[in-house]
Amino acid sequence: MKDACLIEKNERGYMKITINRPEKRNAINLEVMELIDGALEMAAQDESVKVVILTGTGKDAFCSGGDLSVFHKLRTEEDSFAMLSKMGGILYKLAVLPKPTIAVLNGSAVGGGCEIASACDFRLAREGIRIGFVQGTLGITTGWGGASLLYEKLPAGAAMELLLGAEIHSAEGAKEKGFIDHVIMNTESESTAFISSFLEKELGVLSAYKELLIAKWKQSGLKERMEQESRQCAKLWATDAHHHAVDRFLNRKG
Repeated sequence: MKDACLIEKNERGYMKITINRPEKRNAINLEVMELIDGALEMAAQDESVKVVILTGTGKDAFCSGGDLSVFHKLRTEEDSFAMLSKMGGILYKLAVLPKPTIAVLNGSAVGGGCEIASACDFRLAREGIRIGFVQGTLGITTGWGGASLLYEKLPAGAAMELLLGAEIHSAEGAKEKGFIDHVIMNTESESTAFISSFLEKELGVLSAYKELLIAKWKQSGLKERMEQESRQCAKLWATDAHHHAVDRFLNRKG
């Protein structure tokens, strides 16, 4: 049985975490959550790791968000909150990792996939992919803390436009809105080229700069805001509007 997430350490000084469920468009399930969480723990403690890259297997999808074939079975506010807050905690851990983090969008990122990307310090996207905070089309909001993270990364108006519109954008369009830092052709070579200057620096330098940002986020209550966001999403998750929207989505896929 293949691993749902691949963890690789490169001798140059970076760790690559690859979501490995291409048959599910790299959707997140509980196994992926546990593997990402464990990888982040390792990355935080391993002084040979200077930078963390997060990506997906294949060219179709970086991550399509939560695996609805699994999570649609969560019907109540409390059941959904348990899942949402668990992944929210993992994304907070990713955000405050005291090392630079880069989301390399090898394929399309929608819903929770955009939330994962928001938790990273930098976002590189392959030309031609699709990107969108589409949660609003399913009768819910971002539930893993993605909106709170996005408000930290973009001007409020730009972030709200992405969230409220719930539309699909091209990589180039997402770059124009400030969500994507660089549009690339070759995810492997160009992502490693992007981090090469980081890898030349001492870990202490990289961590010191990141810790300044983390201190700002802690002072402004980012963790608490992300938890509140998960709770708000859980309330909407339990509504008929959400369940009917997901039913329509799954029936259309089927």
